[in-house]
Amino acid sequence: MTGSVVYFLYPTLCSRGSSTHSSQCPQSYHDPPSIGSRTLSSPRTMACSRTCSRILGLSLGTTALFAAAANTVLLFPNWDVTYLLRGLIGRHAMLGSGLWGGGLMVFTAATLISLMGWRYGCFSKSGPCRSMLTVLLSSGLALLGALICFITSGVALKDGPFCMFDVSSFNQTQAWKYGYPFKDLHTRNYLYDHSLWNSVCLEPFKAVVWHVCFFSALLCISLLQILLVVIHFISSFLGLFCSLCGK
Repeated sequence: MTGSVVYFLYPTLCSRGSSTHSSQCPQSYHDPPSIGSRTLSSPRTMACSRTCSRILGLSLGTTALFAAAANTVLLFPNWDVTYLLRGLIGRHAMLGSGLWGGGLMVFTAATLISLMGWRYGCFSKSGPCRSMLTVLLSSGLALLGALICFITSGVALKDGPFCMFDVSSFNQTQAWKYGYPFKDLHTRNYLYDHSLWNSVCLEPFKAVVWHVCFFSALLCISLLQILLVVIHFISSFLGLFCSLCGK
């Protein structure tokens, strides 16, 4: 309230020409005086937004590398390449959503976000329209890739691993085949019943543990990516809005 009174009385005080106030009057009374340390500058707000973009870009890029690594490991159960060569890899891992979704798409968006934060190249003098367009493009690209990876990982955990199991209980003859033994097992949930982990899948060795660990990692990574994208969008929008208000 005191700051508002000083602001409106400032032109009157400056126009009197008294020696007391003449040394304190600015060249143009249209510029409001600084009251203590309350004056907020638009450059400071934009600098904070750029710092957030640098941190979020680095974080998203790191999560994209972890997602690509987790999906790559799923292609080599027990570090054995023969399953991939024989085509005995589940469709969820072969889809590669962690490679091109949570990996490549998110990494591309992270690169755009980092370039905006460091004001490098064509982003050195980006106007409001170009900045907002880049924010929407990078956020949409990263969000789409993370959502694809998240949904695929959730479905993979629901269906269970692709492995060789015994089907003798169905036709009374001893036989083994590759498939999804837990997909049609409605009476028991393999995620909670650990006694099924080593008794159903015969090959690859510890296929359930391998499947659950790395698809759970992909699920958590993609969820973290979605959270980072939302934070980036909110931070960039507030920074752009504050800069326009400051101007």
